Amino acid sequence: MNDDTPRVLSIQSHVVHGHAGNKSAVFPLQVLGFEVDSINTVQFSTHTAYKHVKGTVLKNEEMEDLIQGLVLNNVHFYTHLVTGYSRSPESLKQIAGIIKKLRQKNPNLIYVCDPVMGDNGKMYVPADILPVYRDVVVPLADILTPNQFEAEQLTGVKVNNLDDALRAIQVLHDKGVKTVVLSSSDLGDEDTMIGIASSHGSCYTIEIPKIKASYVGTGDLFAALFLAWFYKTDCDLKISLEKTIATLQAIVKDTFEKARAKQPTGDIPPALMELRLVQNKTTIENPGSLIKAVQFNRSQ
Repeated sequence: MNDDTPRVLSIQSHVVHGHAGNKSAVFPLQVLGFEVDSINTVQFSTHTAYKHVKGTVLKNEEMEDLIQGLVLNNVHFYTHLVTGYSRSPESLKQIAGIIKKLRQKNPNLIYVCDPVMGDNGKMYVPADILPVYRDVVVPLADILTPNQFEAEQLTGVKVNNLDDALRAIQVLHDKGVKTVVLSSSDLGDEDTMIGIASSHGSCYTIEIPKIKASYVGTGDLFAALFLAWFYKTDCDLKISLEKTIATLQAIVKDTFEKARAKQPTGDIPPALMELRLVQNKTTIENPGSLIKAVQFNRSQ
């Protein structure tokens, strides 16, 4: 199974309608030339911003059966593993075991961890997930893509400015994570967010224009895009960050504009705010105008 095509195992949530979890991550990775196998930790009718959500949760023993089937058939060679939402400490510990098993097959496996826990100052997973992420899973990650809130939770560092953000990032590096990307932060002004990427002594910041609307699935999309571009650019941190942000911005802008055209006033319902991934296939393949990332000197 080992050839020149990068192979990703994506263990995330799944929705029948719309885009979140694997439905946000798999298509962009495939468009960018990756073979993707996916395990759906949950299968819901829609994401949870909708009024009614129905579906099922993958049991731990079912997850184990799926992995065992891959191993028994000797089809468990992957260049990358990406994980997102986990529902419980037990399922997260199981992820740690899967990482170790996959690295027995490929010691060079790159693990991309999106530590989905919360945002805007609030946790939306059980509190006992945090220590498992912090002490068990994060030290196994090669690339970590938390938002500001998640970085604060993982490190205990309150981020009020760029220096705080860099201290939090360093705590994560000290845990063994080679590349840390803060997908968003509140360090900009009312019109911008700041993204920060740090790897092997280099650090870049990027100003991201705010599009004032509520989206679901953007974190999953961010992690997938960064995984892809970091591989395709041979770990060029600056270009990977720029291309990831350019793609994400184009998609959310197009999504918002089309939604607002259909509903000119008032709150836009979730069904109109589903990320327009298929419609932006060309953008995913070749992001247009780039917002430039700026190198940050840690001694500043």
